[in-house]
Amino acid sequence: MTVTAERRATLAVSPWLRSAGAVCSGAVPALAFPAPGLWWLAYVSLVPWLLLARSADSGRRAALDGWFGGAGFMLAVHHWLLPSLHVFLLVLALLLGALWAPWGWLVRRLLGAGAPAGTGPRQAAAALVLLPCCWLMVELVRSWQYLGGPWGLIGASQYQVRPALRLASVGGVWLISFLVVLVNTALAVLVTLPPVRRTAGVALLVAAALTGGVWLWAPRPQAAGTARIAVVQPGVIVGPDQRFAREVQLTARLAGTHPDLVVWGESSIGVDLTSRPDVANRLAALSRQVGADLLVNVDAERADGRGISKTSVLVGPDGVTGPTYDKMRLVPFGEYIPMRSVLGWATSVGKAAGQDRRPGTRQVVMDTGALRIGPLVCFESAFPDMSRHLTDDGAQLLVAQSSTSSFQNSWAPAQHASLAALRAAESWRPMVHATLTGISAVYDAQGRPVGHRIGTSDSTSAVYAVPLAGGRSLYARFGDWVPRLALLLVLAAAGYEIRRRVRRPARLSR
Repeated sequence: MTVTAERRATLAVSPWLRSAGAVCSGAVPALAFPAPGLWWLAYVSLVPWLLLARSADSGRRAALDGWFGGAGFMLAVHHWLLPSLHVFLLVLALLLGALWAPWGWLVRRLLGAGAPAGTGPRQAAAALVLLPCCWLMVELVRSWQYLGGPWGLIGASQYQVRPALRLASVGGVWLISFLVVLVNTALAVLVTLPPVRRTAGVALLVAAALTGGVWLWAPRPQAAGTARIAVVQPGVIVGPDQRFAREVQLTARLAGTHPDLVVWGESSIGVDLTSRPDVANRLAALSRQVGADLLVNVDAERADGRGISKTSVLVGPDGVTGPTYDKMRLVPFGEYIPMRSVLGWATSVGKAAGQDRRPGTRQVVMDTGALRIGPLVCFESAFPDMSRHLTDDGAQLLVAQSSTSSFQNSWAPAQHASLAALRAAESWRPMVHATLTGISAVYDAQGRPVGHRIGTSDSTSAVYAVPLAGGRSLYARFGDWVPRLALLLVLAAAGYEIRRRVRRPARLSR
């Protein structure tokens, strides 16, 4: 179909119908994430969205296609938040969806009617580089914790694909996202632009060669022994006292299994241990009984009057040991309300936080004497930089304490557990994801599952023989080099476009 014919067909479509199509197109990639877990769909799921934006009759319409597609994507990936946020989820999706408007405009500019002289090989090559780069810019901006954090990065859908996990050790989840969008863009070019199919084919070969090269030649973590880690998951229990009693019961059963560490989930204790020495003494006795330190998490009003924080605490045979860790990155609306004086009404339409939690100020590595632990709390496992910093500080094991009790029987538990595989592969450190109600899971330093996952309906404890690893991955060494390079390429392209537009009027005036 020619560009002219495409524009005529576009004009015949109702703007409302087209917007609905954009929302639906943007929602398709969500099926690649857990729980559906159709990981292979990620490599074709953006093609309908690309084709729609490409066919727009104006740059403004293409930007709207990007916007509404982004809103559809955010709604689909986070739909399990609907019972908690109600209509506010739609507002957030529309706000964050606007980040994709420039991407939609760029699709048309490079692949559609917006191309100055049609889409030739050079234009197609630019699209194959710049569209994935622009997508990364969207992911980078929305990864800011105050905008909801990096939940649902498209590269995260590949958490169970071993070649993708190897890519993560080189460039983080960002490199996976880049290649996923590159493949989708190449397929869109193959479908709609026969004159430049060779360019798209070369791009697919480059993506395959890069993946194969990383798989064959990228360094791998070095084996460094084994640690026995126990996970205690009490299950769905109402009330902090009843939950604590069940956690004590499950932990006592571990006596004789010789764990090196016992991990409880987020909010596993509902009282401040400094004001309740009886509870602290009970934990210390439990540590002596099992023969291992306990990593618990306190969610309670602090005795010093500084509000509520979610605090990871290591308890040994003699009581609390070493530094504690206060959760730094809180869940917007779930644990605090941004600009509460303006947005506090969210508490009246959903399950938004009635009281703001107090954030911590620094990350901490805890030492049991035999094992150095890097704690994260709940949604912090979505942030690649936090696990990387813990690795740099000497952590041998990453531990995410979580609670997904509010989202039972939804996609949330599986999505959350999958993030630990990516963090492990990125950092070359095994990771334990321990929750109150599941899914609890353990991954080795290459992101491969260790043992069985504990499901959402289980109330149990389990011991995992976790292989430890040494060395530093390329991602740990060089950090977020992929999005930085993408930003440079986008800025260079913008500079070139500005220069071209400035010089063109000058030439016409001669």
